[in-house]
Amino acid sequence: MSEYISNPEEAKEYLPRYRLFYGAIALTFVMFVMRLWYLQIIQGNELREFSEKNRVKEIKIIAPRGMMFDRDGKILVENHPGFEAILSPQYVDDMEEFTKAVAPLIGTDADKLLVKIEKSEKQNGPFAQIKLKDNLSKDEVFRLKRIRLDTPGLDIRESVMRHYPLGPNGAQLFGYVAEISKKQIPLYNQQYKGELTFEQGDIIGKTGLEQVLEKTIRGVDGTQFLQVDAYGREATTQTPNIYGEEIHDKDPVPGYNAVLTIDKDVQEAAHKSFTENNRIGTLVALKADGEVLAWVSEPSFDPNEFSRGISTQLWAKLVNDANKPLRNKVIQDYYAPGSTFKPYMACAALQEKIVTPTTYVNCPPYISFGRRQYHDHYKPGFGNITIFEALERSSNVFFYKMGIALGIDKMYAYISPFGIGSKTGIELPREASGLMPSAEWKKKAIGEEWQPGENLSVAIGQGFVSVTALQMAVGYNTIGLDGKVVRPFLIKKIIDNDGKVIHETQTKILRDLTETQSTGVHISAQTFKDVKHGMWEVANGEHGTGKSLKIPGVEMAGKSGTAQVMGFAANDIYTRCENRPFYQRHNAWYVAWAPAEKPEIVVAAMGEHACHGATGAGPMVRDTIRAYYEKYHPGMIEAAIEEMKTHKRPAMKIEKPILTEGE
Repeated sequence: MSEYISNPEEAKEYLPRYRLFYGAIALTFVMFVMRLWYLQIIQGNELREFSEKNRVKEIKIIAPRGMMFDRDGKILVENHPGFEAILSPQYVDDMEEFTKAVAPLIGTDADKLLVKIEKSEKQNGPFAQIKLKDNLSKDEVFRLKRIRLDTPGLDIRESVMRHYPLGPNGAQLFGYVAEISKKQIPLYNQQYKGELTFEQGDIIGKTGLEQVLEKTIRGVDGTQFLQVDAYGREATTQTPNIYGEEIHDKDPVPGYNAVLTIDKDVQEAAHKSFTENNRIGTLVALKADGEVLAWVSEPSFDPNEFSRGISTQLWAKLVNDANKPLRNKVIQDYYAPGSTFKPYMACAALQEKIVTPTTYVNCPPYISFGRRQYHDHYKPGFGNITIFEALERSSNVFFYKMGIALGIDKMYAYISPFGIGSKTGIELPREASGLMPSAEWKKKAIGEEWQPGENLSVAIGQGFVSVTALQMAVGYNTIGLDGKVVRPFLIKKIIDNDGKVIHETQTKILRDLTETQSTGVHISAQTFKDVKHGMWEVANGEHGTGKSLKIPGVEMAGKSGTAQVMGFAANDIYTRCENRPFYQRHNAWYVAWAPAEKPEIVVAAMGEHACHGATGAGPMVRDTIRAYYEKYHPGMIEAAIEEMKTHKRPAMKIEKPILTEGE
């Protein structure tokens, strides 16, 4: 028994441990009290507000994007009402069961839907709403509403679908919309800091005018408040309130509308001609004041597919297409201009008095320069011709000689002020500048000296020189306007929802080439008059390369061009273009304006691998100009046709100089 009797001395040994144990209990109690005090007193109001808000669901009501109209008020881009299926993943206990229930109702596979949800949760967190499907059909909405009460986390929300009535026609110009990516959110919030706020799920303009006008046409989103239960489902209640105070919905404010310079009728005519001729390439039409009337880039895509939620298969097809349907060829792709470059050369040669309008230049089948022969496109050669005939018949040898006489720096000094090698300043992003080379450029860019033989290639629009279709339209408009370089533009005005004009774009003359330029040269009005006559001969002369493209009653001036896409051996130069493999065929250019005396409309078209300017690009230019005249000069063409039946020949409007024996 003695072994169970307490030993006072032994008990004293455990006393410090008891004190430590009691201290720990006391400290824990104090910590709990402090935490409760902090939550109740310090954070009480904040937590109560959070709790109140947790039973009130705040739903963003997307503001309709502003519409786009053509110059006559016809709709080019609009909005359609729609519905979308939304998932709030925090309310779902079994995601596999959820996907099995929902997937068949929206026409997708349960496993694919689960992968989509898991991917979104990984990228955006477990509380971010997930868009399961856009553009729900009426049947899909009905089926989803039937299961909604028994499917926590599922919601059906009204949406606004962007709609493009023209479909693929002008798609690269108008652009498309899609959901903002996670990477774009901080970039856009920084770009529009203090003006707009972006978050996951927002729809933004990704390309074209949709992107450019984001701030203008976006609008202000509204808010709807709903009282919900623990599963996030709408509860039957009166107006939601917080702290007993009612909270009210806020209506969305639609964005401003944009009136474009585009003419829908001319646009449709240009696109129809392009597709009926089965061309790959680009076309742009301008009014003389810089307003863009038509904008075609082919092949194209349907931007409505992006509004509906483009499939991965279609996206892969577009991205991997060798002909690049997503690219805006009017301003993003640049090409050798070929013989359409020759009018610029004519301006330089005449102004420098290398030739005069009465000078004859001998143009044999080829000339030798260095160790190489430079051939004309016409195998027999043209003999003695003037600059007018050189333009009309597009003699290469004539302009080879001009290139030798001018040299690259003179060519650069005269031609770069037309805008060749510079961005035009059009409102769209990603515009390419092209290139007008100089000796200094080659030294800096390539580290080599300019070679004299390269002057010959540049003189006929080959070699290093490259242009966009828009640059060519601006340059030819400059010739037609006797030297005035006009900035092209697309956005005519911005109007609010009451029709009030917020902004209107004015015509801007960038420079006048009859005045001395930064390159130290100018071009006289007489020089422009002479070159315009040569270009009139192209479209109207007996041997003009564009004479087959005449429109009754409409006098055009312009130039055709055939640009090689690769070099050929001497014995292969005259092989028929159509007999070559497709991607070895020449690019075809035609640029023209009407009327010839002073342009109202200028059209530049380029057909990739279409071989000949007059046949590969000319018909699209002709059809576009014809559509313009039929609309803005009704009856003129019909009257001219009737006049032709009486064998009355219209007088030449551009006077041809009297030629005398020259060099």
